Amino acid sequence: MESVFVFGHKNPDTDSVCASISLSYLKNQLGENTTPRVLGHINKESKFVLDYFNVKEPEYLNNVKVQLRNIEFNKSIFARETESVKDAMNGMHEKGATALPIIGKENNLTGFVTLKEIATLLMNGVKSQINTSFDNLLKTLDAKEVLRFNEEISGNVLIGGYQSQTIFDEAILKEDSILIIGDRYKVLNHAIDRKVKLIVLTGNHNMTEDLLEKAKNNKVNIILTSMDTFAAGNVITLSNYVKNIVVNNSPVTVNDTDYRTEFIDLANKIGHTNYPIVNKKNECLGLIKVTDVEKYEKQKVILVDHNNLEQSVSGIEEAQIEEIIDHHNLGAIGTSIPINFRSMPVGCTCTIIYKMFQEYNVEIPKNIAGLMVSAILSDTLIFKSPTTTEEDRKAANDLAKIAQIDIEAYGKQMLTEASSIKGMSIEEVFYQDFKSYKVGNTTLGISQIITMDFASIKENIHDYVAKLDEIAKGEYGIVTLFITDVISNGSYVLFNTDAKEIVADSFNIPDLEEGTFIKDLVSRKKQMLPNLMDTLEKRA
Repeated sequence: MESVFVFGHKNPDTDSVCASISLSYLKNQLGENTTPRVLGHINKESKFVLDYFNVKEPEYLNNVKVQLRNIEFNKSIFARETESVKDAMNGMHEKGATALPIIGKENNLTGFVTLKEIATLLMNGVKSQINTSFDNLLKTLDAKEVLRFNEEISGNVLIGGYQSQTIFDEAILKEDSILIIGDRYKVLNHAIDRKVKLIVLTGNHNMTEDLLEKAKNNKVNIILTSMDTFAAGNVITLSNYVKNIVVNNSPVTVNDTDYRTEFIDLANKIGHTNYPIVNKKNECLGLIKVTDVEKYEKQKVILVDHNNLEQSVSGIEEAQIEEIIDHHNLGAIGTSIPINFRSMPVGCTCTIIYKMFQEYNVEIPKNIAGLMVSAILSDTLIFKSPTTTEEDRKAANDLAKIAQIDIEAYGKQMLTEASSIKGMSIEEVFYQDFKSYKVGNTTLGISQIITMDFASIKENIHDYVAKLDEIAKGEYGIVTLFITDVISNGSYVLFNTDAKEIVADSFNIPDLEEGTFIKDLVSRKKQMLPNLMDTLEKRA
């Protein structure tokens, strides 16, 4: 059973990381197969929490785009170089294919041939030359082994329809000759004397004992078929190694790790119907057709702490969302099937997950309890945020007992450890907790950091504003950075230059300047975002 990925939003904060780990643990205890993931580098606070409770950081998830390995392509359509043309054609017919990858001894792709190319070569190619195995000849001609001295047979085909004297006088039989003939004693005797490579006896005519003995001495290969001479002459060319008719030794290939969307673009550009599919070792895995692209298995995912497409993993539209656990306003994620969607007006996703542990009567280990209480303290700013509810307080107190921590002391230690911005670039500071929102035709970007070190930002405030202006020139109409000081219970605000009037109206500060401190402003969800959205909607 393939694992279901559990993850939070991009630029993961402590709630996003801890909720992913905690919910995955709960699901696995209930018999499901899930794995927590993160969509970006974790911040200092999250790292402190994971280290404190000795929990491994989840692996990074780049995207959930459908790869070709997820598509139901035909994994059995290929032929080995040493297969006969006849076997290759039969295989194509049985599997409804019009093309065939050719592979070597190590399953490596060595060529590609289409049914059209095979037909063309059989009609127009040289039919008098054979290069194949003894076994291929037996199978193609439905023949029996009489004498075998060589595993591989190469030579020129001669139909024994000439008059005997012509064959004798013109010396047309050589050691590389492959003679197809019926019961003609003198010609057979001559052929054996000339030590031809192979005699194909047609019409089930057995060779006399004296000729058979001479053939043994001269090491002449002999097979016996029920076909007549004419039929055998027409069919024998199909015994050739399929590699001999490959006209494309460097076909356009695709890799099993390529994305479905990339394959569609490639197919539209090149126009082929069939493509050999290989892995990183160039081992052929089969044949993928353009018509296969809709037959794929979606990656199953569970979202926590977000329900907005823009905040989720790349390729989320190609995944199968199984469940969403969140405490934010409803975003723009749609699903093709009904799912479990759990949303509560609480301060933290982990508060909801704590209730789920209780509902399923699953015991919470100390480290998981530690992660969940840390997330609650982080999202509620140790209960100072207006998003804090009694549900959050109760969950945090219960979890703190299991985790064996003092909420006030641990909470302050966590925020202090996480709040330092020394050594961080402006871009690192801005993007450590950044979210974007669509309001009408305007894209709004809100970054929030929690630190008691606004002085370091103030020293470089012009550089910070320049960075916000640079970001705003892209897809954003408004870009803000809120520097929240938990001790002072408020936030300093920075904004792109063109957004000054909107930010000023949003917080009713006529003389707003960069770096203005706004008392009691600590919640992005309940204060920053609603105020900015309300102003934008009024101006729409």
